[in-house]
Amino acid sequence: MRARLALRFPGASEASPPPPVAEAIALIGRLLAGEKVDLGAVDLDLDATTNFEDAVYAAARRIPCGEVRTYGEMADAIGEPGAARAVGAALGRNPVPIIIPCHRVLGSTGKAGGFSAPGGTVTKFRMLEIEGARRPGDPELFEELPLAVKPRA
Repeated sequence: MRARLALRFPGASEASPPPPVAEAIALIGRLLAGEKVDLGAVDLDLDATTNFEDAVYAAARRIPCGEVRTYGEMADAIGEPGAARAVGAALGRNPVPIIIPCHRVLGSTGKAGGFSAPGGTVTKFRMLEIEGARRPGDPELFEELPLAVKPRA
């Protein structure tokens, strides 16, 4: 890829990203390495989005790393009950997947519901796996054991 860019733009040099971009890159790298990272502070320019999309994206950014929500829960969270499909459409237009974590939103039955980033739903579920995602309130592995064999806290 670099060779093609060099041919297309002879004499151009590669510059380091500005500090806020470098910080976002570092945070995403930590997230992909399995660390629970909050990307909510990454500043985004969403001037080309609608008010509805802004509300959906803000709600998605509030989903903690390692948790998921349904499209219906997202619609309720933005005060638009019954707008689950519109939420899905807005997330399908997400201009910055991962930073706006649309991969954390699933269909009501736990199905993917789609993912617009490269790799589609395979990428979506891989991201959720990396984050160790589970639904809020779902029991953890050892919560189902009888009291006599539960690990001590």
